[in-house]
Amino acid sequence: MKFATYFVEPKIEVTINRSRKPNFRGRVEEPYKVNERISARQVRVVGENVESGIFPLSEALRIAGDMNLDLVEISPKADPPVCKVVDYSKFKYEQKKKQKEIKAKAQKTVMKEIRFGPNTDDHDFNFKLNHATKFLEDGAKVKAYVHFVGRTIVFKERGEILLLKFAQALEEYAKVDQLPKLEGKRMILMLSPKNAKQKKK
Repeated sequence: MKFATYFVEPKIEVTINRSRKPNFRGRVEEPYKVNERISARQVRVVGENVESGIFPLSEALRIAGDMNLDLVEISPKADPPVCKVVDYSKFKYEQKKKQKEIKAKAQKTVMKEIRFGPNTDDHDFNFKLNHATKFLEDGAKVKAYVHFVGRTIVFKERGEILLLKFAQALEEYAKVDQLPKLEGKRMILMLSPKNAKQKKK
């Protein structure tokens, strides 16, 4: 009896995911149009040691090239767009530096609250005055308010006088952002520091 031998190639299935998009994570988008990326026909040229004026793009690129500098579009919405002749690497560094300074200045301001009653005595007033002085010296804003409970709302004028006295006592350290103002059951005074960190200077 004879046997025949057959060789069968294995069937391999390959699935291609066509929905997956290529990864461009390593690609960084430049925040400004530079040199040949500028598309305007004519631009207003500015920069140090540069004759300011409106030029065709080709002429503006030539001016920048002759100075071994870059042409950077800094105001694309202007008519015509404003372009600065500058070293782009240094320009980006300066812009990042400015952004860091802006963020540092825009840090959240600390708000401290000082609560009074309409019948606050001198001892309690001076105790809270000392706390407010320290808060202001440390750069915090102060929200001082008189809280009226029940029928004590009839003493709102007394509360206003107390807060004005408080503001006057702190005039060396604070400026008034909001004069005493009645909001519901509270009369509120807003203060911000004149010179933060006075003691440390």
